[in-house]
Amino acid sequence: MPHTILLVQPGPCPGSRTFCDYESVNECMEGVCKSYEDHLKKLYPNKRTIKYEIGQLFDFIDTMKDICCLVYQKTTRTYAPFNKKWIKYKIYVMLRSES
Repeated sequence: MPHTILLVQPGPCPGSRTFCDYESVNECMEGVCKSYEDHLKKLYPNKRTIKYEIGQLFDFIDTMKDICCLVYQKTTRTYAPFNKKWIKYKIYVMLRSES
């Protein structure tokens, strides 16, 4: 799987921009899910287990000012950008294959 860089700007402030890099697209999608789970843990610190539906995860992604992935393309030796819609699709495919 190709190297993937996740670029995130959660709020309107440009200073909130951050990035993470992953060895694969699936690892990146797991990272997005973990980010949402960490967000839920902060909202509900006293809950032992937290459950959520994929629609709630997608709503979380939609609240971000910007989120995209740069995925390495071996044939051109460049990184191709992918948007929120693509990220949500990849998460859907990943979670569907896990069930």
